[in-house]
Amino acid sequence: MMFLSVCVNSVGALTAYMTGSGKLLHSLFGISPALGSVLFFVPAAGVLYLGLKAIGRGEKFISIGMVVMISVLVIATLLKETTRVGYLLDGNWLYMVPVFNVVAFCFSAQYIVPEMARGFADKPEKLPKAIMVGMALTFTLLALVPLSVISLNGLDNISDVATISWGRALGEWAFFSANLFALCAMLTSYWGLGGSFLTNIFDQFRLGNDEQPARRLMVLLVVAIPPFVLAYSGMVSFVNALYFAGVFSGVILSIMPILMLKGARQRGDLTPGWTCPAWMTHPLIQCFIVLLYLCSAAYAIASAVGYLPAGW
Repeated sequence: MMFLSVCVNSVGALTAYMTGSGKLLHSLFGISPALGSVLFFVPAAGVLYLGLKAIGRGEKFISIGMVVMISVLVIATLLKETTRVGYLLDGNWLYMVPVFNVVAFCFSAQYIVPEMARGFADKPEKLPKAIMVGMALTFTLLALVPLSVISLNGLDNISDVATISWGRALGEWAFFSANLFALCAMLTSYWGLGGSFLTNIFDQFRLGNDEQPARRLMVLLVVAIPPFVLAYSGMVSFVNALYFAGVFSGVILSIMPILMLKGARQRGDLTPGWTCPAWMTHPLIQCFIVLLYLCSAAYAIASAVGYLPAGW
């Protein structure tokens, strides 16, 4: 079940990144979206093939650049004369329900934890801190970008890839900076998800060491090619890919770690380097998490069969 969840989540997200990168490069350089996705695919898959160390180094340098870019863009947004804080109060909470399933995907980071554990194998006590810092940074980025875009453009002038609208509103320099930021975000996310998916395939099918060149290339093709094909099959859009990936994998990823935690505490023979506070693993918290994702899945099914009211 866990492997199936990782597959669904990874394919859906990687498909979204293929579509989104094509749109971004089309906006930046006027090339076709398909060609843009190919240009994104080459470095993305290339670094993925080189392995965990290459991914780690690439993400480190790109992440530093992303922090600088978003800081400049947020400051420029605050100084722009057309920015209105009042835009942030517009809208109807009832119509914000559909956004939850995309948010569910954004915070479903459980599938990356095993990959992080490999990287922290020599210092496991630092793993919990790395996870918490990563989630805090994710929240900060996910909050700053939409807040900036909405306060600048209002709710009626936002594209699916929000940085396109953001850049156009600030000017040509910001257009390139904002979309370069989004491209970097997609690239680092592609590496994280793709790397996790790749090692999961090796583990699930017991293919041995994932550093074997021929086998790694074979598995990489399984990981990278289907999302590219799906992106231009006309079957999915950028938002829908994220939407359904977040919903269905989120349900499994919300339940399985809870069961794994219970099993480890009841039958485990290892002393963990770090233990969650008691309140964090309280049964009520666990039930709330599961219920939240089950409601999300029910919403997605109702949406797919057309049983939701207009606006949802």
